Amino acid sequence: MTNILQAIKTIVNNPVTDLLGHYKGKSSINGVGSALGVFIKDAFADTINEENEQKRVEAYSEVFDYQGNHNNPPDIILKKGDAVEIKKIESLRTKIALNNLSCDLLKKI
Repeated sequence: MTNILQAIKTIVNNPVTDLLGHYKGKSSINGVGSALGVFIKDAFADTINEENEQKRVEAYSEVFDYQGNHNNPPDIILKKGDAVEIKKIESLRTKIALNNLSCDLLKKI
């Protein structure tokens, strides 16, 4: 099982400064937002440097109960753990919008 601290450790131990470059050719990455989402999933699954897509998919299934979709938050739910909504912010002054929609959705799950 993974958690936010293990994901942060994975990111620190595997720094990626060019997400698009790192994920180009992997999956169907078509923008920074998509690459960020895959990077965060890889951080939780410890697959940042995994080249084999099948192994990545298997690791995801071991780590996540839910991997989200474009229309419904959250982006991922860890097995026996937290829900994660991935947001790309453009500046340090950007405020992250938190609302009860995610909380309401999680209560139903």
